[in-house]
Amino acid sequence: MAARRIKPSLYISVDIEADGPIPGPYSMLSLGASVAGVQDVDGFTAADPEEHTFYRELRPISEEFVPEALAVSGLDRERLAREGHEPAVALAEFTGWVRAVSAGSQPVMCGYPASYDWTFLYWYLLRFTGASPFGHSGCLDMKTLYATKAGLPLRAVAKGTMPRELLSRRRHTHHALDDAVEQAELFANLMAWPGPGSPR
Repeated sequence: MAARRIKPSLYISVDIEADGPIPGPYSMLSLGASVAGVQDVDGFTAADPEEHTFYRELRPISEEFVPEALAVSGLDRERLAREGHEPAVALAEFTGWVRAVSAGSQPVMCGYPASYDWTFLYWYLLRFTGASPFGHSGCLDMKTLYATKAGLPLRAVAKGTMPRELLSRRRHTHHALDDAVEQAELFANLMAWPGPGSPR
């Protein structure tokens, strides 16, 4: 029996900003992405997180919003209603970008934590393009990755509990592209980290 060919995984750090807790009633207002690196049978190779990036601000899809959620991003819903990209256009452009940067590899979305960003991203992709370039399960949660490597319960994990050398030196600004780039660096550091107690 022939050995199954394993395609490399291309990890794409994604961050979204939204005006509420779930997609549909609430809107994804911005989407940022950065290529973090590629993993094949020989290991992981980090990418320059500023080399391949994507960013769009989107028109809101409903009138509902949570003021506290909106305040986190600092985005202006009224401006986005006038100037934001149509979601169908933005998500089609994102899909095209993902396919271009992941040619020859399987794209995997990664986030910190991935659950919130993936919920919005996957819903928007299916709602506005009918498909996801990541499939239905192509996501990896950095918080879970750290907890597993550190041997900690997931609920014990926060960025403040991580060794400083794992964290990006970039600020977490709540601008989707800034944060995607920052998280790409965190992901690359986590992939290279052998775990606690190992020599540096």
